[in-house]
Amino acid sequence: MATVSAVTLRNALCQLQCRLTGVPQHAFGYVGLVSNYCQVRTKKQTKAQYKLEPDWFVNRKNRRQGKALTGDNEDFVQEVIGDTYRNQDSMLKEDPWPRQEYHRNTRRTGVVAIKLGVVPQWTKEGHKFFTTLLQVIDNHVIRYTPPEEFEKTSGWKPWWGQRFGSVVVGAMSSDPRNFSKAYNNLFTEAGVPPKKKLTRFLVTPDAAIQPGTPLTAMHFRAGDHVDVQAKTIDYGFQGVVKRWGMKGMPASHGVTKAHRKMGSTGGGGDKSGIWKGKKMPGHMGDKWRILKGLKIWRINTKYNVLYVQGPNIPGNTHGVVRIYDTILRYKRPAPDNHPPMPTWAEEDSQQGVELEYFDENLHVMSEASVSYSQ
Repeated sequence: MATVSAVTLRNALCQLQCRLTGVPQHAFGYVGLVSNYCQVRTKKQTKAQYKLEPDWFVNRKNRRQGKALTGDNEDFVQEVIGDTYRNQDSMLKEDPWPRQEYHRNTRRTGVVAIKLGVVPQWTKEGHKFFTTLLQVIDNHVIRYTPPEEFEKTSGWKPWWGQRFGSVVVGAMSSDPRNFSKAYNNLFTEAGVPPKKKLTRFLVTPDAAIQPGTPLTAMHFRAGDHVDVQAKTIDYGFQGVVKRWGMKGMPASHGVTKAHRKMGSTGGGGDKSGIWKGKKMPGHMGDKWRILKGLKIWRINTKYNVLYVQGPNIPGNTHGVVRIYDTILRYKRPAPDNHPPMPTWAEEDSQQGVELEYFDENLHVMSEASVSYSQ
């Protein structure tokens, strides 16, 4: 009867585990039978930083005509543009769409905001923390696409099924002379002037919203949790010390022209090469990043400013950010205490709109912070 050595059995078990897990054999240790610990590199290949727009993208820019107009002629042109969009047909002139009830899986549309800066706030217990000011400027719904039509468009993912429709939101109205005719025609259905920024949000059919509907900071409530998405600051090509925080090489004692280099890239032994995902010099920043579950502590309705938890919102000051209801399960609003559906309307505030709304745990600066007993 043939005998099986421990080494042969160990190698057989290692190969079997590699086939089941998809991890290369050199990632496992060889102490004992099979090591349970292994480092798996799952980072995808680096994508190109700049890409050409698809062929179906409309030409946005337009060569500005009539730059040498006099002041009177410029005022006349602006008056004509205002009358044109003021008298333009809009879906809001029709009967409003019926408002649906909020459910646990409801996903509403989001808004586009501008990052203003960071200011401190205090809780009622006296704890100091930082918030980021995000201003919602001139947001309107441009288009709504139901799920059965959205699945036929570019950018649809098969695993979405027919759960989501699409809402296009535009922000910051601008002069139509700055854009091409094809781009201006995108806003005909909504009946609003062309916008500088456009973005798309996935919504469930019960949160369908009528094109032309304005979106303000009242779309959210103080105390709600949101996800904020923006592009990080673009630092260009950086070395490993700046990009990954590596120590670098020694400053003296024989080191020449290698003080900020990374050192070995991983040769010898079980590595036997450079693994995928190795931290190296490269392009730093200019990537879309999402911060999830940020609390809204305060809302200013006069300037449409949201005071969002944290000082680390991605992007530069005056950069564009996307804000929508959080997808975190335990921070989503409950069906019995939900935000306005599908967005805030004037009939939702029977007693009028206050200048500012505060979270119940936030200290209001106009109130007394210290009280003395008589």
